[in-house]
Amino acid sequence: MRLSLGPILYFWSKETVQAFYAEAASWPVDVVYLGETVCAKRRALRPADWLALADRLAEAGKEVVLSTQVLLESEADLHTLEHICGNGRYQVEANDAAALHLLGGHTGFVSGPHINAYNAATLQWLAGLGARRWVPPAELSRDAIADLQHARPEGMETEVFAYGRLPLAFSARCFTARAANVPKDRCEMRCEENPEGLAMHTQEEQTLFTVNGIQLQSGTPCNLLPEIEDLRRLEIDVLRISPQPRDTGRIAAAFRAALDGPAPPSPDELADLAPEGFNNGYWRGQPGMVWDPR
Repeated sequence: MRLSLGPILYFWSKETVQAFYAEAASWPVDVVYLGETVCAKRRALRPADWLALADRLAEAGKEVVLSTQVLLESEADLHTLEHICGNGRYQVEANDAAALHLLGGHTGFVSGPHINAYNAATLQWLAGLGARRWVPPAELSRDAIADLQHARPEGMETEVFAYGRLPLAFSARCFTARAANVPKDRCEMRCEENPEGLAMHTQEEQTLFTVNGIQLQSGTPCNLLPEIEDLRRLEIDVLRISPQPRDTGRIAAAFRAALDGPAPPSPDELADLAPEGFNNGYWRGQPGMVWDPR
């Protein structure tokens, strides 16, 4: 089983992003996804900068995949998408139907977690377009994925989101701008003030969601580290770790040790990284915010 580093979901400075990937080159991850998937206004890195990072990571032995934006809102977004899909050098992760249209017939792309793939017929269709790997939507349970593992097309890999705040929904409105009481088109990049999103709590002070620009995430991180043996039995091919502002290398090392070691990991292995707890409810077929480490 391989490990992947998903695209950075938050808005970090160019210097922070470059330093992050300079460290990631030595982490025990096999696949690295690059690119802006959330908001087109986040232009700290230009396309040439992403490609330069891709070259350096490829030289370090990583499989590099360029991820596309989830919600396209302008002609400029479409031109960027066309540039990514036609890069001619690296594989692409498709995160919306327009990307699937552009990549159709190009063998080797990845169907991302934002593509509505919930049944075997959809997997067959994606394979027919040229997809070689798919990432189940965040809300698919372990049992649903197990059924699809038996029905997936020949040569189709499965990659499961294993650590990080779950990407739940997108909106044309910007939640972060609204929270700051500024218009979306004059947001002044307020999301840079929240390098791991803006927490939302219930009136009882329970963590509910995380606001990340136009994206809504789970309030607590998903953590499937205690599910390693089950993931192995299901013959999952790749486990995805979502980049965090701190300790991503430690998280990757913990997953690598669990995959390579003889003993199952402790449920408390990474507990200090999430003071408000983890979630694995969707995996267990329960409400997503539930944490059940049994």
